[in-house]
Amino acid sequence: MSDDLFGHSANRRGQRHALTDHLRGTAALARHFADMFGTGELAGYLGLVHDVGKGYCAWQQGLCRAELTGGRVGVDHKAAGVYLAARVMPWEFSGVIEGHHGGLPAKEDLRLVVRGLQKDLPAYVDEAITKVSAVVPEVLRTAPVALPGWVADGSVADLELLIRMTYSALVDADFLDTAAHFSGRPVRLRADADMDALAERFEQRRKASLARRRSTPLDAVREDIYQQALLAGEGDPDIYRLHIPTGGGKTYAAAGFALRHAQKHGHRRVIVAVPFVSITEQNAADYRRMLDPERGLPDVLEHQSSADLGHGWARLAAENWDAPFVITTTVQLFESLFARTPSRMRKLHRLAGSVIVLDEVQALPDHLLVPILSALRTLVERFGVTVLLSSATQPEFWAISAFAGLPQRSVVDDPGPLFNTLRRVRYEWRRGVTLAGVAADAARHRQVLVIVNTTKDANAVHRSLGHRAFHLSTRMTAGHRRETIEKIREQLADGHDVQVVSTSLIEAGVDLDFPRVYRAWTLPESIQQAAGRCNRNGRLPFGTTVVFSATDAGQPFSDEYRRALGEARGRFGPRAADPDDLGALAAYYKARYRSRAGASTTDSTGGLGEPIEKLRTDLNFPAVAGEFQMIDDRMATVVVLRPDLPPDERETVRAAVDLLRSGEPAGVETLRILQPHTASIPRKEADTALLEGRAGTIAGELIEWAGPYHPRRGIEPPA
Repeated sequence: MSDDLFGHSANRRGQRHALTDHLRGTAALARHFADMFGTGELAGYLGLVHDVGKGYCAWQQGLCRAELTGGRVGVDHKAAGVYLAARVMPWEFSGVIEGHHGGLPAKEDLRLVVRGLQKDLPAYVDEAITKVSAVVPEVLRTAPVALPGWVADGSVADLELLIRMTYSALVDADFLDTAAHFSGRPVRLRADADMDALAERFEQRRKASLARRRSTPLDAVREDIYQQALLAGEGDPDIYRLHIPTGGGKTYAAAGFALRHAQKHGHRRVIVAVPFVSITEQNAADYRRMLDPERGLPDVLEHQSSADLGHGWARLAAENWDAPFVITTTVQLFESLFARTPSRMRKLHRLAGSVIVLDEVQALPDHLLVPILSALRTLVERFGVTVLLSSATQPEFWAISAFAGLPQRSVVDDPGPLFNTLRRVRYEWRRGVTLAGVAADAARHRQVLVIVNTTKDANAVHRSLGHRAFHLSTRMTAGHRRETIEKIREQLADGHDVQVVSTSLIEAGVDLDFPRVYRAWTLPESIQQAAGRCNRNGRLPFGTTVVFSATDAGQPFSDEYRRALGEARGRFGPRAADPDDLGALAAYYKARYRSRAGASTTDSTGGLGEPIEKLRTDLNFPAVAGEFQMIDDRMATVVVLRPDLPPDERETVRAAVDLLRSGEPAGVETLRILQPHTASIPRKEADTALLEGRAGTIAGELIEWAGPYHPRRGIEPPA
């Protein structure tokens, strides 16, 4: 009889997927994934019954029709599994099956489905269960499924995350078992990494890399910080802070901590999340050199996402983070964590038993902090995760309710003296100047960096500095920016004249060293990050960072930014504190969070994200996914085929654009091709370009730019 029930149509060998094989294969994988966090039995049973509804005759007939027409089966197959699951586990978990294709449902919608099935079981559901149980009798379980012991005493937010992680285990298992059928190859899971070998390789290559580099006066301090990080890595799993000044060797220290901690406690992987794609590229290249073996599978996975290319277009193939060292963006990490669909969430179970390093953690948006911190706390307390919060400008997250009562563990116990030791700049404060005046002053210096708040201001200052100066902004493609940064680094190393104007993108993860930096007035954490590009390697007694308030300068337009700037005003300046005054910075963060906490419990853009946390405790997964947005939807992502691209590269990018435009399925490799050729402009500007024929739609909201592209400044703002 089992030969009469199929789960999927024929593969390239002409073989259909037996439903018995699919149910048991998915169950085994789901159990394996969820064993890591104590719901292996539950996830295994959900995997076993998720497609029981395919035993219904009408579904089997629909599969035969779909094979002939290439269409969809068009017959529901979820109800039987939902019914079976709700009999032996808390009914909220049956939403894992209800949403295993379309996404996790809201609790109230699921309640209606479950009650309807329990009140009056449809004949087609009964038929499917009868047929499948004849060949897979274990679907008719009567004993309750075991849950982790903490569920009874845990919070609803903890339960919400457990449902998400269990869902992830199921949909990843379903995807892998299905893909194995169509490829004709068995599922091959990567063995757990040998963290001892990985840590030893990192240490050997780190020492070799340092030996090749030109020494700096800060090397001894950086080595001491690294050794403190290794010692802290011996500590118990928890949430740690890595608070050291810019230029203190944060990247090496964070990796050293994470690998040592994984060694000590048996963690399966390290996940490093950074704010910007440009940093993932730089960090991934560094970590590959330090960690990938000379032969065999690479240990470092760089995961960008379609989210990094903007909202609203077809999602590319999802990674499932089956690697021991993952580099990703905070957007990818957290928008996946609070998503509801299979493609976004199948990787989440990989978080269990990992070390998560959040780099440049000050960049996390205020309006999402409560759900982010709440989820991090649950990951640590319930899922065997250790979190490292890394930044030179550490936010005061322990002043927020989600972290209330947690111990504060520091990699460097007392960072104050370290900041004094590594103080390498003096601040000058100027008011009432103009952008042209700042540019004229900067032009008098051989090596200088000017950082402004808007792309329009960057354009204006660059025009004043002249065509020999370098320009950096998101109006340039990612590849163009990377090439420019490399040219700047080479010319600085060779002692040439180097004048640069940039937006704030240069402040995070870009290792450049200027004797003089100008920074437009902004938030103190950004000013301190800017100062981290000044006398970075301590080759001068002191560098100079000029903080200026220009009468004609712009500011970011978000309400969140303006509120934070209001808290900074009066606390920092010529007759107040410097931005690297740790006491003043801590007081500023606390006041900033206090002013916003609970500010608006009905408006999801207000407060610190309390409304989203309320939706989480309501188990309203669709609403959470809709409200949790880290990408600014006022910006548009455009693909640019730069005029100076080599012909073969241009042809490759053109083929990728045409593939997306055709609607054909596109894999993750398409993303990797396009990402270096994307820039960002205001959505209104993009809409105007579309109307005027200077741009064209690729797919969804992804746009191809057809207008002018400046060889230094990229897509220039309208006059």
